[in-house]
Amino acid sequence: MASERKTHRALTVAGLILALAMAALESTVVATAMPTVIGDLGGIQQYAWVTTAYLLTSSVLVPICGKLSDIYGRKPIMLFGIAVFLLGSIASGAAQTMPQLIAFRALQGAGAGAMQPMAMTISGDIFDLNERARIQGVFGAAWGLFGIIGPMVGGLIVHYFSWRWVFYVNIPFGAASVALVATSFHERIDRRPHELDFLGAALLSAGVVALLLATGRLGGGTTLLAAVASAALFAVFFAVERRAPEPMIPLPLFRRPVMLISNVAGAILGGAMVGTITFVPLFVQGVLRGTPTDAGSAIAPMLIGWPVASAIGGRLIPRVGFRPLIWIGLGVTAAAGLALALGGAHDTPLLLRATTLFFGVGMGLSNVALLIAVQSSVAWEQRGIATASTMFSRLLGGVVAVGIMGGVLTAQLAKDPSIPADAASRLLTAEGARDLDPSILQHLGEALTSGLTTVFWIIAAMGVTGFIAALWFPRVPLQAAGGDADVAPPGEAGIG
Repeated sequence: MASERKTHRALTVAGLILALAMAALESTVVATAMPTVIGDLGGIQQYAWVTTAYLLTSSVLVPICGKLSDIYGRKPIMLFGIAVFLLGSIASGAAQTMPQLIAFRALQGAGAGAMQPMAMTISGDIFDLNERARIQGVFGAAWGLFGIIGPMVGGLIVHYFSWRWVFYVNIPFGAASVALVATSFHERIDRRPHELDFLGAALLSAGVVALLLATGRLGGGTTLLAAVASAALFAVFFAVERRAPEPMIPLPLFRRPVMLISNVAGAILGGAMVGTITFVPLFVQGVLRGTPTDAGSAIAPMLIGWPVASAIGGRLIPRVGFRPLIWIGLGVTAAAGLALALGGAHDTPLLLRATTLFFGVGMGLSNVALLIAVQSSVAWEQRGIATASTMFSRLLGGVVAVGIMGGVLTAQLAKDPSIPADAASRLLTAEGARDLDPSILQHLGEALTSGLTTVFWIIAAMGVTGFIAALWFPRVPLQAAGGDADVAPPGEAGIG
């Protein structure tokens, strides 16, 4: 009977890769299709909310699911995440209005909030330090492969079929992932009574929503009210967590410099990354007047540089340690952000691709080192929440940044009363652009250029700030990282 419950690592990894493939496809396929979606459904003022809603629910669910996985195991949380992600994908493909699409993307994000951290946590459970570094390179390569395919697939789907199929394409990946993880991954959990931190989870969720409302609008009473509410909710959350028997996020973890700096740097760079993925395609179609395929191919190099650098970084960790890779990676990311901002409206597709390539290289080098340093610094019973906390920080940074950037762009478009409310949406389709008056096209182009240039400077500032924060990353000896914290989980992991 024992052999029947033994984890088959190769098949488990295959199932995890398929789950990550869905997320990778979504990051570029949806970004590629969004200008066309706006042209069909309208509502460019809600452009950023399609991404923000996904990030919001992901951010809320990541720490909650990380904590639940430390209590009930990784497998049920992983399968739940895939199922919800697929349900959100199907519903998004059937959306008839922008509000519907935003709501269904939020459901999809909830699934991703369970699915993505579990994939990384499971890999941390079934591999030791040296193997973990190599397998992260495999995951990075898979992410990059499907990310590269994404713009091409998205462009072809939009051109020959319908943008709705960019969501339906997830169905076969999700079904195969469920089958592999359900049958190949097994764990033995120490069953004991637990006191779930429902109040902490509710306060955290409400605080994130209020923070999104505060950063998603510029000016007005709504912003002030949401900012005050967010600050109050987070203050109460931290007070509750200090007294909770089993807190949603164990605050003592963040007394460790490795956890604190990793989360701060992750939040800043998460904002820069999501901002780049969200607004570079809009720049290509709205300012450079490229096609949906051009828009997707502008961010595809990021997803080439990322896995290559991640694979190289994973192999270098046992030789050079964590800090050199973090410093070099975040330095390259900061330089790429500055290049994006300095290029501004004068960027060409070639320069944009070069910039996003180096952005991906920097993120790949730094993220693999940050993630493995965090996973290797805690024992199994805290690895789920430790891994999830780094992803939560990155997602929260993305939520805040995209909210601010979307607000900047909307405010810039609203400054010119000569631009009709639906003009920007019409610009993103060939038919709509032909119907616009030349004077409106000129004003619209100037407004988009100004707004997106400001967005790119925000991305650059975040890249530089992330690099500065990383300079305080502590020295983590490899022998300490490979010690007791790396002991296998209380399951029966092995090649079956």
